[in-house]
Order: sequence, then structure tokens, then C-alpha cells
Amino acid sequence: MSRQLNIDTLRQNFWKEEYLREKMLRCEWYRKYGSMVKAKQKAKAAARLPLKLPTLHPKAPLSPPPAPKSAPSKAPNPVPEAPFQSEMYPVPPVTRALLYEGISHDFQGRYRYLNTRKLDLPETRYLFPVTTSFTYGWQLGPPVKQELVSCKMCRIESFFRKNGAFALLDPRDLAL
Repeated sequence: MSRQLNIDTLRQNFWKEEYLREKMLRCEWYRKYGSMVKAKQKAKAAARLPLKLPTLHPKAPLSPPPAPKSAPSKAPNPVPEAPFQSEMYPVPPVTRALLYEGISHDFQGRYRYLNTRKLDLPETRYLFPVTTSFTYGWQLGPPVKQELVSCKMCRIESFFRKNGAFALLDPRDLAL
């Protein structure tokens, strides 16, 4: 059974006009909104670039006044060490000592050290919030016990996102 093409000149002209009309609509839309779309694309591309934070060097102590040179010294000048930069505060010696007591298999050593370190608040471990997820609990204070007196719908409404699943992410959250 063959396909019948019921296309005459009238129908062919109709489809030709429809095609040209759609083409003109697309051109008009591009002329009207094309620059805004390009600007948004450039802004999104700029947001995707990794965020480069400046490094903060500790303030150097004031050097003592130079001593008068009486005899040239033969000792080589020591190479100045670069300051070790970390985003965490140093571990207290008591907690660090837990690393060297026993083995993890016996729930000592590294296991006990990590569990003890986990109990510290983020403010006492880190100098500043490293990721944006830190800002939710940063300096939150002690937990306050509240009674759960709410209906099921209240919990559901407060649990799900209001702005959709594809909300724009903060560039600091992306691992590039």
C-alpha cells in the first residue's frame, strides 16, 4: 500500500507561508532578546569559574635595628621558611596525644582521635567557614531541645525546597 500525497499547490503554499512566518518570528525573537540571553550565558560562565581567594599572610614582627658590622660572618644566611598556611586551628596537645595511644582496631589511636576531634565545634577547629555549607551551623551555639508539636503537613512544607530542585548553586560549592 503506497502513501498518498494529497498536496496540491494551495496546501504547498500554506506550508511555505507557515515556515516563513515561524522563521520570521524566530528572527524577531532573537533580535529582541538575543543580547539578554548572551549576557546571561556570560554571567553563568563567569560564575562557573573557580573562586580564587587571596592568601592572607601573618603580619611579620618588627625586626630589631640592624647591628653594626664589625666583621663579616662566614655563616650562610638561613633560608626564610614560608609560613605554613592552614585553614584549621592547631590541635590541642592532649587530643594529638590520642593518636599515639593504641591502634584503631581496639577503638584507640586514630579512631579515638577522630571521634574526639569530631565532637569539637567547627568554630574551634576552623579559622573561617571553608564551604558555604559551614555557614548554616557556624556559631550556632548549644543545641536547644524543642518538643515536636507539629502536624505532618507542617513538617513536609518545611522540609522540601521552595525554589525548586535546580536552584543556582554557589560557585564555592562546586568541586572543579
